[in-house]
Amino acid sequence: MAMPDCPNKLLHLYIMNGRMTQGRLAEDLALEWLQKQGMELRERNWRSEHKEIDLIMESKDFLHIVEVKSLKSPSLIAPFQQVDRLKQRFLVRAARRYIRSRNITKEVRFDIVSIMFHKDGTIDLDFIPAAFFPLYY
Repeated sequence: MAMPDCPNKLLHLYIMNGRMTQGRLAEDLALEWLQKQGMELRERNWRSEHKEIDLIMESKDFLHIVEVKSLKSPSLIAPFQQVDRLKQRFLVRAARRYIRSRNITKEVRFDIVSIMFHKDGTIDLDFIPAAFFPLYY
């Protein structure tokens, strides 16, 4: 799904400032978009050992473990394709630690926000809900 109201103020700040990394900008854009969908931020860049969860969001029904991936176009792959089995395993393990440490009882969902930055300054933001399931991790 294309994000029609981008480029926005965050993208403008990125262009003007030049110090923000592409990954940080992608996380900011993803967070802003998820909040517009009614989700609330619980944690950002939550770390457990060498594993990190980009965004932990909460909606009425779910705790969302969100991985944010971005690329510049042209690219041979979509950003979400970078979330391979190994990355999924790390996310699931980190999520388990988070859930145990906070006594979470809500159903957990693993989502991906995929952002493509185009040379003309526009972006495409795709939200992939329930992108994978922690079946064998």
